[in-house]
Amino acid sequence: MVKEKFSKLLLGEDMSGGGKGVCPAVAVSNAITNLYATVFGHFYKLEPLPVEKRTMWRREMDCLLSVCDHIVEFYPCSHTLSDGTSIEMMGTKSRSDISINLPALEKLDAMLLEQLEGFQKTEFWYVEEGKQASTPTRSFRKVVERTEDKWWLPIPCVPSSGLSAKAKKELRLKRECTNQIHKAAMAINSSVLAEMDVPESYIAVLPKSTRACIGDSIYRHLSTADKFSPDCLLDQIEISSEHEALEMADRLEASMFVWRRRAGTQASKSSWGMVKDLIGEENKNEMLASRAEILLLSLKQRHPGLAQTTLDTSKIQYNKDLGHAILESYSRVLESLAFNIVAWIDDVLFVHASVKRRLKAKQQKS
Repeated sequence: MVKEKFSKLLLGEDMSGGGKGVCPAVAVSNAITNLYATVFGHFYKLEPLPVEKRTMWRREMDCLLSVCDHIVEFYPCSHTLSDGTSIEMMGTKSRSDISINLPALEKLDAMLLEQLEGFQKTEFWYVEEGKQASTPTRSFRKVVERTEDKWWLPIPCVPSSGLSAKAKKELRLKRECTNQIHKAAMAINSSVLAEMDVPESYIAVLPKSTRACIGDSIYRHLSTADKFSPDCLLDQIEISSEHEALEMADRLEASMFVWRRRAGTQASKSSWGMVKDLIGEENKNEMLASRAEILLLSLKQRHPGLAQTTLDTSKIQYNKDLGHAILESYSRVLESLAFNIVAWIDDVLFVHASVKRRLKAKQQKS
C-alpha cells in the first residue's frame, strides 16, 4: 500500500509515465485533500468516527506526513572527534515552520477525533429526510445556511421536553472547544499561505485600476474616512450570498496586492528629486493596503465558511514547496472538519431551542 501510494505521488497523478503530471507538492496536497474526502466525505453526524475510517485516516496521514521527516535545514555546529579535536561542521534539523506547525496540527487532529469520540451516548439522534412524520423538522433546516442546499443531510432530533441542562452545557463546551480548534487551524493555514510565493499567472491579471476593481464607494471609504470602520462599511455593502462575498474578497485581495507592490516599488526609488513626492503616495498606498486587509479579515469573520480566494488557489496550484503543501492542506482539512462539527452542534442546539419555544407557547395558551 505504501509503495503504491508513493508511486502515484512520484508520478504526479499521471499514470502514463509521460511526465505530464503535477509537481510533487501539488500531488501531496491533492492526496491529503482526497484522503479527507474519502474518510469524512459522507460523515454528517455528531458520532464517533467508525474504527476502520479512523484507522485509515491515521495510517495514511502518517504515511503522507512522513515526507516532513526529510525536510531539513542546515545549521553550524561543532563536533568533537575521538582524539578530542573539535571541528566545525553543518548539522541538520527539521525546518523551523514544520517543527512548529506540524506538531500543533497533529494535536488539533487528535483533539477533533476526541471530540467526535465524546458523542457516544447522546440525548439527541438523527433521522433521514422524510422518515419522521410526527415532528415538523423541515423548519429546522432554516437555522444554518449550509444545510439549505444540502437537503440530504440527516436531521437532528431531541426528546419532546428538549435536552437536559447537563447535555446542553456539554454541547456548548464542546462547541467552544471545537471553535477554538477551528480558529487555530485557520491561523496556521493563513500563515502558511502568506509564506507561499505569488505565481506570475496571478500577477499578470492584476487590475490596472484598483478603484474600478473595488468600486468607487469602497475606494472612497478606504481612502478618505478619518476613522475607518470595516463593520460599518460592510453594513453598507449589500452582500446577499457566499458567492458575492467571495467576489468581494477576490477584489479586495487583488487591490491590496497592487497597493503593496506600488508602495514597495516607490520605496525602492532613491532619486532625491522624487523623494518628497513619493513619500505621500507611498504612505497612501500602505494605508489603503492596510485598510483593505482589515476589511478582508472582517469579511471572512462574517462568512467563516468562505471558499478560498483566487490568490490562495493560485498559490496552492503553483506551489512547489513540499513543506508548505503539507502544512497548508493538513490545516485546511482540519479547519473544514472543525467548522462542520461546530455547525452540527448548532443544528442540535437550534432544534432544542425550537422544542423549548413550542413548549413555552403551549404553556402560555393553556
